[in-house]
Amino acid sequence: KVGNNIAKKAKVETEPEVINAQAQEAIEKIDELQTDIDRLNEQASEEILTVEQKYVKLRWPHFEKRSTLIEKIPNFWVTTFINHPQISALLDEEDEDVLHFLTKVEVHEFEDIKTGYKISFHFKENEYFDNSIISKEFHMNEDGDPSCKSTPIRWKEGKDLTKRETHNNSKGKRKHEEPESFFSWFNDPGDAGADELGEVIKDDIWPNPLQYYLVPEGEMDEEDEEEDEEEEEEEDEGALDDIDEEGEASYQCGNIR
Repeated sequence: KVGNNIAKKAKVETEPEVINAQAQEAIEKIDELQTDIDRLNEQASEEILTVEQKYVKLRWPHFEKRSTLIEKIPNFWVTTFINHPQISALLDEEDEDVLHFLTKVEVHEFEDIKTGYKISFHFKENEYFDNSIISKEFHMNEDGDPSCKSTPIRWKEGKDLTKRETHNNSKGKRKHEEPESFFSWFNDPGDAGADELGEVIKDDIWPNPLQYYLVPEGEMDEEDEEEDEEEEEEEDEGALDDIDEEGEASYQCGNIR
């Protein structure tokens, strides 16, 4: 019996070493497999990108034909933006007035797609600015650092929606304020939300703007009510999130020359 007890004790003492050795060997094999998996994922991403590049070119003639047809529909783009829940939240009455002059929206993805895209707004002659085209480009460099540049808007005198003069009663002077305007998106160098708005236009509106143009008015009212209720709940819980969350990259904008 004494001999049996000694043998059992020796077996128990050696088991952890055996387990550790087996676990270490398994970990090493898993790591090797993970390397293979990662390599296949990278290969898949490259092949998917190649396919997407092909279809970006194939889709473009259809987008051009669609743009030509859209120009025959009065107020197509302003209606589309007003009917989009995220875009409409950024529009005031004056923004909407300007967007009545918007005749074409285009989204050009750069040739390799992953380095960025360009959004262009085409306007007919209007009382607000001299530009016929206003663009914003989003770039991603090899290190994954984002940046953007946009067309300076040549506002006509007294028509700049991003700056307004107000009276400062304490000093009797005028001061410039920067109200929330949709067009601030084009020239705000610290606008961390520019990325989000650009993605909405590129990925949601541009592929199929007709779905928002045709939204029934009653349906939009219901969506607005639901959003208002959700916002109230978030405010009550103190859970409103800032668009530029800590740790997320934000675009730094320059001007398109």
